[in-house]
Amino acid sequence: MAQAWTIAAFALTPLLAASDFARDVAPILESRCQLCHGAEQQMGGMRLDQPLESSRAGKLIERVTSEKSGFRMPPIGAALSAAQIAALKSWVDAGARFPDGYRPQGKSSSHWAFQKIQAVVPPETANRNWPRNPIDRFVLARLEKEAIAPSPEADRNTLLRRVSLDLTGLPPTPAQIAGFAADTRPGAYERLVDRFLASPRYGEKWARPWLDLARYADSDGYEKDLVRPYAWRYRNWVIDALNRDLPFDQFTIEQIAGDLVAGSTVEQRVATGFHRNTLTNREAGVDRAEARFEQLVNRVNTVATTWMGLTVGCAQCHDHKYDPITAREFYQIFAFFDSADEEDIEAPLAGEQAIYDAALPAFLARRGHLLEMYGIAALKHVWEQKLVFAIQNPGKDLEWDFSVTSMRAMLDGAEKILKTDPSRRTFRQNLRLTDYFLSSPGPDYNRARQTREHIREAREKLQDLAASMPKLTMAQTMTANPDSGPSHLRIRGDYRALGQPVEPGGLAVLPPMPAGKRTRLDLARWLVSPGNPLTPRVTVNRVWQELFGAGLVRTSEDFGTQGERPSHPELLDWLAARFIEDGWSLKKLKRRIVLSAAYRQASAARSELAAKDPDNRLLARQARLRLPAESIRDTALFAAGLLDPTIGGPSVRPPQPPGVAELGYANSVKWRESEGPDRYRRGLYIHFQRTTPYPQLMNFDAPDSNVACSRRRSSNTPLQSLNLLNDPVFFEAAQALATRVLEQAGLGFAGRLEHAFLLALGRRPEPAERERMARYYDQQLGILNSEPGSAARMAPAEVPPSEKQQVAAWVSLTRVLLNLDEFITRE
Repeated sequence: MAQAWTIAAFALTPLLAASDFARDVAPILESRCQLCHGAEQQMGGMRLDQPLESSRAGKLIERVTSEKSGFRMPPIGAALSAAQIAALKSWVDAGARFPDGYRPQGKSSSHWAFQKIQAVVPPETANRNWPRNPIDRFVLARLEKEAIAPSPEADRNTLLRRVSLDLTGLPPTPAQIAGFAADTRPGAYERLVDRFLASPRYGEKWARPWLDLARYADSDGYEKDLVRPYAWRYRNWVIDALNRDLPFDQFTIEQIAGDLVAGSTVEQRVATGFHRNTLTNREAGVDRAEARFEQLVNRVNTVATTWMGLTVGCAQCHDHKYDPITAREFYQIFAFFDSADEEDIEAPLAGEQAIYDAALPAFLARRGHLLEMYGIAALKHVWEQKLVFAIQNPGKDLEWDFSVTSMRAMLDGAEKILKTDPSRRTFRQNLRLTDYFLSSPGPDYNRARQTREHIREAREKLQDLAASMPKLTMAQTMTANPDSGPSHLRIRGDYRALGQPVEPGGLAVLPPMPAGKRTRLDLARWLVSPGNPLTPRVTVNRVWQELFGAGLVRTSEDFGTQGERPSHPELLDWLAARFIEDGWSLKKLKRRIVLSAAYRQASAARSELAAKDPDNRLLARQARLRLPAESIRDTALFAAGLLDPTIGGPSVRPPQPPGVAELGYANSVKWRESEGPDRYRRGLYIHFQRTTPYPQLMNFDAPDSNVACSRRRSSNTPLQSLNLLNDPVFFEAAQALATRVLEQAGLGFAGRLEHAFLLALGRRPEPAERERMARYYDQQLGILNSEPGSAARMAPAEVPPSEKQQVAAWVSLTRVLLNLDEFITRE
């Protein structure tokens, strides 16, 4: 529905009696006259929830009396009657004021998501033996209402593999399998869960869905798609925050406004890297104002999706067609980010700072000597003057105009640095500006061959010097801009069409923000304020989604009127309330869910549910879930014994098929394969190049990282099978798994096969599987004997020639295991 007009209270002149206003005017303004989508923008920002000048009030009468389609108001339904128009005219003639004490009907909605979280008592159930905690009483009560019984508990092996994958993203080891089987004391499962929650692998696993929301990537996107060498510093922060169970309200505050927290630490500022994951358009011909506008829009939409589960972005150009969100409110949230700037800061890891500081004086001395030797300061001074002149006099010199536009695109904060007196520039600003000059010295020097070569020689020597310097990690962060001007509504969402000024604010349908000057810190606190029902509901729903394959609200990105209603609304509210009561602890929330009987159910399909509950909305069983893209690769490397356990750090580039990187712009994407253990890091750490992403991730439905992704969809394609069979990573994993089996499991085929099954599937083979795999092994040996040279291609290079046939046959067998549906599925 279009947004109904609301009224602000002002004193009424004696020309219209208060009783007449209440009877004749207020009902029209509050319910009948509705703004068409974007009418506020079309009418120059005129609204009736703000003072209405008499000179502009005529526009209201002009609209309601018009017969022109698309111009007449209200835009839908019947036109106003002659009596209603007469009442409005009288009110406008009276000054368009309101009676003392009049209060307009506030913005409200009956939609469930905007209501307060209800205090819910878990229902009683007829079956009192099945529930293990209150969650089960909600689930069972619904099942009993439909005369459906829950599924039995999964067997211990399945349960162990399920909770291991769900909490750490990795399958259990044979030792963990044996240990859990041997632990017959009460509370064995609870202790298992606690160990997984305490594992540092927990932070890695749960960082991935959060990074989907944060649209994390290691490159800018768009045409040039430059690499962001320190994007991973924010990823480190997320992993660490999750591992130490940073309360979600603080987790929120630090990412949205960590730089504004009193006495903010480096880590709190690093957290604001959440906002730096927007795409950056480096194309010189793009208007920088437009590029920045698109980034701010992306930040608004991302925050709205992540914390509110709302499609606020639909109000960029006009009032939301379905939800109580106006275009003005979109730009009120926009204003929080309009007053912030990007800033790269030093964010060293442990041990880096001291080593860097010790080497810095010598580095600066050698750098200064090179700059002086090549006379760079004088050349750069002339270059700066030319740029400043071009900025102040656009159109006078097209070549230098292009240099300016290119610099604006390629050097973040270029104009700010240029306009800062050289003596007041920071060390980093001077470093960046000089390096940029050396790489782009402008049209004049580029035409002078000798000078151009002179500068090139200096650049190469300075680059070699910089490469010898100890590493100091940087981080992409946000900072408040005290000099920012007013933010404006944009008419029809056009960055060039400035409408009325707007102040930072929230959505009127939710609890109000504190009055006064508002900052991003106020936005963050508002999102996790006690009266805001969306953030806790949205958050617990996403956790449920990860553990059951679908949220209690399936449309986890849209809690608005066009999203799905919750399948278990009382359970959703109970979980949200307990989440807050537990101090916003994500680990306690997940522990509560995975300890429930509902979570522990078997996932086997049941024929009697096919008609009653085909989508498993009633939760009469667990779900079979295809592993996320990263976990498929991780599980293969883990089974093979190749997975490197290092946590955090820069992104890596494992082997990928040839030709992928070459698809990047002008062959600028360089995929230099990582060496040593870095080849086997977890999928979380794979370098994500937006224009040429790692193909295995995309084949298995990883998001493109351009916008926030609230839930991944799982596809089923032939390309996925080919990926598992032929990708160099999976082939190498099969080779390593075969070698591992032969080294660890003795000489007998049966023992080796059992060990291979434990490593790959977490269980022992069934008799029929033993027989079938034995036949397959013998068949492969026969093929290898008949095809000289094929064993050498299958077995690892380091295997002695005498053993290659046997190892190659086992490689064939382990490839089968790594290609099973069971291997890539969480039961």
